[in-house]
This record gives sequence, C-alpha cells and structure tokens, in this order.
Amino acid sequence: MRSESARRSPRLAAARRDLTAAAALKAVLHSLNESKAEDTVPIDITGKSPIGDYMVVASGRSNRHVAAIAERLLVDLKDAGIRDVRAEGMRTGDWVLIDAGDIIVHVFRPEVRSFYNIEKMWSADHPAGPVAV
Repeated sequence: MRSESARRSPRLAAARRDLTAAAALKAVLHSLNESKAEDTVPIDITGKSPIGDYMVVASGRSNRHVAAIAERLLVDLKDAGIRDVRAEGMRTGDWVLIDAGDIIVHVFRPEVRSFYNIEKMWSADHPAGPVAV
C-alpha cells in the first residue's frame, strides 16, 4: 500500500524532471552554447511567476538556425533526464517556445526577439503591491 504522500500528485514541473532547476538550467545553457545560439539571457523568475524557476531567451540567425537550436535542445533535455518537454513554433522557426518544467526557453529570430522584447518584461522588478491607475 502506498503512503499518503506517494498518492498525492507532485507539482507538474517536479513530476516532469529528475534534475534540480539549477542543473536543468545548466543543461539548457550548455546545449544553447553548443548550438551557437546568440545573445543567450537566463532570467530567474522564481517568485515572479508560478510557471517555472528560470526563463532563457536566445536567438538564432535564421528560421533554420532557430529550428536547429530547438531540435538539439529537445534531444539534450531528453538525454539529461527531463521528461515530457513540450515545444511550440518548430514549423515556422520564427519563435520556438520550449517548456521543460521549471525552465522555459524562447528561441527567436533577432527581428522577432526585438519586437517582443520579453526579457525586458521578465527582468523588470515589479512592486509587490497593486499599481495605482
């Protein structure tokens, strides 16, 4: 018979990986570096959002390069023991989003990255209280 704690389902992110968030981040950054991703920016989003602990934003030089970076990252994450990794945007290669549980990775073409500028939004320090309108 399983204990009470074993019957409760774990947090989704914890259930999808065998690595700590810091070890998964290290694997992501290594893979991006090996794929020649450009302007890689890791962002600690712990406490800013429940979607994960880290967000990584990187660029590829073209649609093909963006897709190749993402494909390599998916293989490297699987090899690192991170399960159930999800990816969106692989067909077009303008912006690929990879959800690896505690790590969210965005790989952009430079023009798309500068348009959305998500690293500025997520890097900003937001006040704890409500904002007056």
